[in-house]
Amino acid sequence: MSDPPTAPTAQARAYYRALDEADYDLLAALLAEEFVHDRPDRTIEGRERFVRFMREERPQTDTTHPIDAVFEAEGAGRGPGDHSDRRPDGTVAVRGRLLDADGVPIVGFVDVFAFAAGGIRRVETYTR
Repeated sequence: MSDPPTAPTAQARAYYRALDEADYDLLAALLAEEFVHDRPDRTIEGRERFVRFMREERPQTDTTHPIDAVFEAEGAGRGPGDHSDRRPDGTVAVRGRLLDADGVPIVGFVDVFAFAAGGIRRVETYTR
């Protein structure tokens, strides 16, 4: 496995790729140890706990997450005064859809990602 990406938007995109491809090594590499996932039906705390949930406990594992749009907060992931200096911090929002194995929509979502030096620190999921 190659190293996970460091830019916030690339990390967010890799997060969905890891879920869709059941690449749990990549998923673990992307997440900070103190990772928290807040979603409408539950909160999952800790990288290992989240990876275990995704691997063994989620209701449907044969799903895909097409991304419709990615929004990066102004100044997110940029060093002070130097907009080319990308750091793994800031906030990124992703709007997408969760599809079942047949491509039928299950739910639309917006995930708001927060980052730390250790990777993705938090994902807050909003569904529609």
